[in-house]
Amino acid sequence: MTTMKKTALKYSDLPQLSKFDVAYNTNPTQFDSFISYSPDFQSFTKTIEQRKKFEINRELLVKVLMKQYSKFDVSTQVSQNIELLNHENTFTIITAHQPSLLLGPLYFVYKIVTILKMAQQLNAAHSDHKIVPVFIVGGEDHDFEEVNYINIFNKKLMWQTEEKGSVGMMSTENLKAVIEELKPLLGDSVNAQEIFTIIEKNYTTFETYDRAAQGLINDLFGRFGLVVLNTNDAELKKVFAPIIKAEILHQPTVQIVQHTQNELANLGFKAQAFSREINFFYLKKGLRERIVLENNIYKVLNTNIQFTETSLLEEIDAHPEHFSPNVIMRPLYQESILPNLAYIGGGGELAYWIERKAQFEHFNVFFPMLLRRNSVLWLDKNTMQRVEKYGLTAQDLFGDTDFVVKQYLHKNASFNLNLQQEKAEIAAIFDRIKALANKIDTTLEATVAAESIKQTAIIDQLEGRLLRAEKQKNEVVLNQIKALMQKAAPNGGLQERFENFLPYYVKYGASFFDMLIENLDPFSNHFDVLSEE
Repeated sequence: MTTMKKTALKYSDLPQLSKFDVAYNTNPTQFDSFISYSPDFQSFTKTIEQRKKFEINRELLVKVLMKQYSKFDVSTQVSQNIELLNHENTFTIITAHQPSLLLGPLYFVYKIVTILKMAQQLNAAHSDHKIVPVFIVGGEDHDFEEVNYINIFNKKLMWQTEEKGSVGMMSTENLKAVIEELKPLLGDSVNAQEIFTIIEKNYTTFETYDRAAQGLINDLFGRFGLVVLNTNDAELKKVFAPIIKAEILHQPTVQIVQHTQNELANLGFKAQAFSREINFFYLKKGLRERIVLENNIYKVLNTNIQFTETSLLEEIDAHPEHFSPNVIMRPLYQESILPNLAYIGGGGELAYWIERKAQFEHFNVFFPMLLRRNSVLWLDKNTMQRVEKYGLTAQDLFGDTDFVVKQYLHKNASFNLNLQQEKAEIAAIFDRIKALANKIDTTLEATVAAESIKQTAIIDQLEGRLLRAEKQKNEVVLNQIKALMQKAAPNGGLQERFENFLPYYVKYGASFFDMLIENLDPFSNHFDVLSEE
């Protein structure tokens, strides 16, 4: 396994991160009234004890998981973890994501790796309890354009379909075109053939996309004991049915969340997810549309489906799976069906989770600890050597390209490109002339000042010409620096939000995941740069 060097960067030093993301990781105490537990390793002892006070239907959870895994290749580690969920001393830590095509951007993998490493650490420290890592496939969402592509080997690979509604319920039939386009991109190496076989098996074996995504994640991470749960399940929704009814009929969430968002606004943080009066969609094959109340009739937008209050309650009892929570209610649903201790997500996710505590208290649902996933910049050996060769730091890679280029030129130019001293000398000369002019004729002061500005502008122009000439002289090196920065921060963003895991799997094989788990620490509160030694 390749040895990696780790460089830790402060979140506050990365301009790509949001104000909330930086604040929550550098000073979480300012959010104490919005969270139940401090986001740190030591707080898990208290979290476990509090979690025990909230009952979960463990028997049903295990039954559903066994049903979902009946057609998967189940590792010993996963089988044991599912069985452990029957026991009162077993708890989960979870992360979730929409079923992005081929696992989407790298942070999809980093989410999973974070909870796998965290579970290892917690199990080592809490021998009297068991912690099971769970990934939730958020397949009910209908934002197809958010999940239907990946960037791989400088190419955008897209899944195209005319289907509507929930992404997870879409057919895998149209994925054949993606598979055909993917194969030559991966190449013929042993690692490429291995990962292609795994992808092809899952994308052709299962009829619906959520099952294919669940199977793919299981095949890649099952050996670590990761349990993958599809929450789009009638039996699990039945557990949630009382809250579905209360929310739709009485609509308490809208005022609760708005109040919390106002409190956060007073701290300088914008609202993330706006609550509606009814925070559920009506869900069927090819259909996921909002439910609205008009003249005492519950209507499904863009359809002819409608309910009276009585018929709506009957529909919830008979088919709770037809009611899909939006982003406001989804966290509540997850925590109602799992014996969960902590939710691990990105900065954007935690920004809307932190708006939920009062809502959870209203419905008497346990509000978990909120922890940020690991963030990573991965650099191969050649890239890191070039970074060091040009005297750059890991932090430079996230900066403004023009600024970094200028810094390099000023540091490595044959002559001094900074004419500040010359400008200061000219300013001093004109100050003396101005003083002399004042003694002779005060009206000359404005003329002298204007001439001073003009001469300074000429020096600025000369400075710019010197810089441009030096840029031309170092064009090859500067283009290489720009390429390094583009690789590390594509289009000024983060590598983890742009690149897919497949190029790394082709290079390292399954050990790519092992290297991540070995080198990352979920409790470090740093952005990690991993580079080959």
